[in-house]
Amino acid sequence: MYPGKWAAMNPDKPALIMADTEEMITYAQLEERSLRLANYMRSIGFKKGDHLAVMAENRIEIAEALWAALRTGGVITMVNTHLTTAEAAYIINDCDAKVLIVSTGADKSADLAKECAVVPHRVRLGEEPAGAAAEAFAGWEDYESVLASASAKKPEYEPRGDDMLYSSGTTGRPKGIMPGLPDIPIESENVPLIRLFTAVYGFDEDSVYLSPAPLYHAAPLRFVMETQSQGGTVVVMPKFEPEYSLQLIEKYRATHSQWVPTMFIRMLKLPEEVRAKYDLSSLKVAIHAAAPCPPEVKRAMIEWWGPVIYEYYAATEAVGVTLINSQEALERPGSVGRDGVLGTVHICGPDGEELPTGEIGLVYFERTDAPLFEYFKDPAKSSASRHPNHPDTWATTGDMGYIDEDRYLYLVDRSSSLIITGGVNIYPQEIENELAVHEDIADVAVVGRAHDELGKIPVAFVMLGEGMSEEGMDERLTQWLGERIAKFKIPREFHFVDELPRTPTGKLVKRHLPDLEPVTG
Repeated sequence: MYPGKWAAMNPDKPALIMADTEEMITYAQLEERSLRLANYMRSIGFKKGDHLAVMAENRIEIAEALWAALRTGGVITMVNTHLTTAEAAYIINDCDAKVLIVSTGADKSADLAKECAVVPHRVRLGEEPAGAAAEAFAGWEDYESVLASASAKKPEYEPRGDDMLYSSGTTGRPKGIMPGLPDIPIESENVPLIRLFTAVYGFDEDSVYLSPAPLYHAAPLRFVMETQSQGGTVVVMPKFEPEYSLQLIEKYRATHSQWVPTMFIRMLKLPEEVRAKYDLSSLKVAIHAAAPCPPEVKRAMIEWWGPVIYEYYAATEAVGVTLINSQEALERPGSVGRDGVLGTVHICGPDGEELPTGEIGLVYFERTDAPLFEYFKDPAKSSASRHPNHPDTWATTGDMGYIDEDRYLYLVDRSSSLIITGGVNIYPQEIENELAVHEDIADVAVVGRAHDELGKIPVAFVMLGEGMSEEGMDERLTQWLGERIAKFKIPREFHFVDELPRTPTGKLVKRHLPDLEPVTG
């Protein structure tokens, strides 16, 4: 399914609204403009499986580019605007982009323009650049001119494409996650993620989806696709702001939204009078994912917003999904849901053996309804993600966890984050969950520091709340944790920092934390 259906049925309905400017695109406009962009790409030889790369701040044209790629059978790769020029250029060149669209308003856009001359077809979006930027974009086609000169005639057949997004690169260089492209037309309703989220979250023609996150990430982009597939309206924030989010829920009577736990934490820290100021009764579904949510935070959100909080566990790789609603979350704190909706969970040991209920191991999903993903140009990493005995149907993204007797999944951490201290496993997420709800802490990350006797020891990087003093804080935090977790899990050191390296979707990029010398003696 694609927006063309709604362009015919309800052409003047808003398909997307920018919250800050109230700029809007209707379904009729989205249909015509995405078709013109798709026809431009076809005219320069773009075909099924070719790649369109887009780097832009949150703006309406991202939806146009998304549907243009999808209706050509192509693959869209969104590029994080917060990356360095070298990191962004790596993704654009690595994905073999045949067409590149760059917003002149995005950070480092002019620098990036110079680095991507190898892309055959380059289009600039936004205000006409001036000065040094004009020189950098010399020879680029103008987005509006491209659309104006392209045909608005719909081909007889348009194959459906997909997205190929890059992993966050939290522990290493990001890799493109290439889906198995379906052999279906753009009008098909046989798209697993759309079928799943429509059934579970009730997206329909009356849905108003508030998107507070950057559209270059998987979940926000895919929920835009989901909403517009069902004929609803998307409201996009330029960036997340706690009180502004509440204001927009009330203003647009939002029915659906998608968040990450750090957003919940920041909204919960608003003064009580601010939290009570806005009417949030229109919300039917508030989805969260992307990062672990401390059980206390989820409970507080449910108490505030009611039983509209839903969590799903998945990954950009789309290898599988678990789901949990508010009532289940209260009954099973810390669970990310039960399998069976998209893939079956298996918990496996280091040799691939399946582990009993309650034992921690590597989380694999078994999928038989669709081809497994591939890491683009990295067969070794693709192979490493497969189960040794079931390489065609079982895959993992490196998370560790366990299932209970009712098949509810609990995550403990990434396998790469595991800290082994004197032969004992310590999972940083457990410690981070406790510290995240401390009233004096704004953000926290726990990592392992090399130790010549114990292997590694846990240490914490802490961002304190406004006005909090570092003096004596390490002792207070140690005492506070001692009442909540086992002594061996308590960080041996606390390092206070001004800010932690997080992606805009809330994921910690631990490889960007300050390096610590190994402990000796």
